[in-house]
Amino acid sequence: MELPFGTGLIIGGLIAIIGIFIIAKGLMIVQQSESVVVERLGSFNRVLESGVNIIVPFIDKPRPITMTRYKRVDGQFIPQTKEETRIDRRETVMDFPGQAVVTTDNVTVQIDGVLYYTIVAPENVVYQVENMSQAVETLAKTTLRSVVGQMELDKLFASRSEVNADIQLAMEEPASKWGIKINRVELQDIQMPVEVEEAMRLQMAAERNRRATVTEAEGEKSAAIAKAQGQRESAILNAQGDKEAAVLRAEGERESIRLVLESLGDTQKNKETAVGYLLGQTYIKTLPDMAKQGERVFVPYESSALLGSMGMFREMAGNPSDQMAANAMKTGMLGGAGAQSTS
Repeated sequence: MELPFGTGLIIGGLIAIIGIFIIAKGLMIVQQSESVVVERLGSFNRVLESGVNIIVPFIDKPRPITMTRYKRVDGQFIPQTKEETRIDRRETVMDFPGQAVVTTDNVTVQIDGVLYYTIVAPENVVYQVENMSQAVETLAKTTLRSVVGQMELDKLFASRSEVNADIQLAMEEPASKWGIKINRVELQDIQMPVEVEEAMRLQMAAERNRRATVTEAEGEKSAAIAKAQGQRESAILNAQGDKEAAVLRAEGERESIRLVLESLGDTQKNKETAVGYLLGQTYIKTLPDMAKQGERVFVPYESSALLGSMGMFREMAGNPSDQMAANAMKTGMLGGAGAQSTS
């Protein structure tokens, strides 16, 4: 009686163990930001999202995807390919080896880029492409060559953001068929041949020298213009001053002649006498300047005629300066045929 009881207990225990195993196999916990593509008897069934999911053991199976990733070892990219059943739906960065690209001006540059993408349709990643990461990498390389191949080297350095946008736009349509969204593309580094880099360095130095020369020339031009304008304004002001001074002197002389004529009377003889007086004053004022030119000064003989006018005015007005000037003329002048000499 004990043996059948023991056999039943063992069978019950085995059934319980099998049940627990089946339940454990039927439960699948999916982490946050992950998805699992499930097939039932070889056909697509559904996509398991994050949380606890129940599947039919031995009938429902996760479909793995093939992924190729690169690992940097001593500056070298080593590809690593493996199959994964859990699809990461977070934004993923793809860093692949640099590519040699030829620009329109026949310069070969080495471009190192990086790609950011997100899986939005896991079933398409599994069924629409064999190796999703490899397909995206190849698409990025060919698009990079196509976009950069239409640009010159100088424009490539000046418009990296434009290149990034063009590559992203060209990749969006084919990548969307694979259930992938291209978020952005970035060019990390652009390496060029040494001789091209040296030529660009010399070109930049020459351009800086040219700008410095132009700036210096413009500065000298502005300074010359300012100086010329200053000289012009100064000459205009000096001319205006001379004009005003000449006008004032002329007005003073006119007033002086008018006063003299009023004191003598408005007759022809008095007019000649007044003119002779004024000429005599001017003549006497120039004698010191004439004496500075040498040791001897020749004075015209006709200057004696001025003494009469000076003497007459001295007698009329009693001006001491005129008296002294007339005496000086008489003392310093000697009669002669054509000229007199004074030292």
